[in-house]
Amino acid sequence: MNWKTLSNETELLHLVSLSFNKPQLIFKHSTTCSISSIAKSRLDRATVDTLDCWYLDLLSYRLLSNSIAEKFSVHHESPQVLLIQNGECIYDESHSSIYMDDILDAVN
Repeated sequence: MNWKTLSNETELLHLVSLSFNKPQLIFKHSTTCSISSIAKSRLDRATVDTLDCWYLDLLSYRLLSNSIAEKFSVHHESPQVLLIQNGECIYDESHSSIYMDDILDAVN
């Protein structure tokens, strides 16, 4: 997995603009949570070229995480994935329900 780091509002706006050409995945990760580590490990094993994948360290960038939840009208979870396409969240999932196959199904 080739993660891009998401750490500020400028990168978030860039991600949204990119979503009009290619789906963008945000993974909100809590570095102290074992469930989050398992979800990240599942995603790390995936090889995808149909979407860009962004990693948000939830503990370091809590305000940005809250901004994402507000911007895309989703309830904050951790861990959580959000699939952004054409500027909107078209899929979100959390905890042990995070699987790349489900994310890719949502793209198609």
